[in-house]
Amino acid sequence: MKKYDVVALGELLIDFTENGESGQGNPLLEANPGGAPCNVLAMLNRLGKKTAFVGKVGQDMFGTMLRERVSGLGIDVSGLLTDEKVHTTLAFVHTYPDGDRDFSFYRNPGADMMLTADEVPMELIRDTKVFHFGTLSMTDPGVEEATKKALSAAKESGALISFDPNLRPPLWSSLELAKEKITFGLSRCDVLKISDNEIEFMSGTADIDEGIARIREQYDIPLIFATMGKDGSKAFYKDMVVEGRPFVNKNTIETTGAGDTFGACAINGVLDAGLENLDAEKLGEILVFANAAASLVTTRKGALSVMPEPDEVRQYMKEMWD
Repeated sequence: MKKYDVVALGELLIDFTENGESGQGNPLLEANPGGAPCNVLAMLNRLGKKTAFVGKVGQDMFGTMLRERVSGLGIDVSGLLTDEKVHTTLAFVHTYPDGDRDFSFYRNPGADMMLTADEVPMELIRDTKVFHFGTLSMTDPGVEEATKKALSAAKESGALISFDPNLRPPLWSSLELAKEKITFGLSRCDVLKISDNEIEFMSGTADIDEGIARIREQYDIPLIFATMGKDGSKAFYKDMVVEGRPFVNKNTIETTGAGDTFGACAINGVLDAGLENLDAEKLGEILVFANAAASLVTTRKGALSVMPEPDEVRQYMKEMWD
């Protein structure tokens, strides 16, 4: 038996989100713990899974805050290192009226980029059922080497590989390089969570079904979850295409972390049912629960610290259906 259900490697940072105005009319920014891989783990912990995070923060007030917050959620932080020279990565999130957002990153470099291959905790990586990663840990050669080393060790130990491209154009020197690294992830994963804009970026078409068909022609990915924002989500498994209804909430304030929440619920469903034992009914259940959890998170500021409890998601589903 493996000690961990899911180990994730990648960025851990502070999302500064707008939260009102000062008396002088200046925007007030709230420092929310964030970073896609750890957001995923936070929701998985809510769902009762044992998780661990591998990454790096700076030796500063934000790094201390992140370590305390992540550890407080029950996530194993033995693989979270501290860089003495480079500060914790910061992201400033601008939210639009419809809840969508834009990012400005202070990461040139950021501590999350400084993880090296020889710092990867190999025993921890080998002791997980699922290894989860994205592309932001491949924006710099050093941390890319660390990511690939961890990925190889996880695969060799029999772990399922979960991948979320999490495309953030401002962090890439070119979109061609971003596409190259996403291609690497697509070629290695067993479970893919990909958004509508990422499908178009990689396939050249905005049609979800056609885009996924093109991706599946090139990569042998057993299970793909496609998220479509207000239009819900779809799962592509063997010869099945299953659709999950959306939960659109009029109280949505921002979409930060919604995709990570969805991804965590999808991984949780695979852990519970097994990748080989899925059917249309089970996939439908996974999609609906994941959509509801993601919708609930859009009504809150931040993500990592405000993930919902399972009973809260089920109650939300009931209320939205009624």
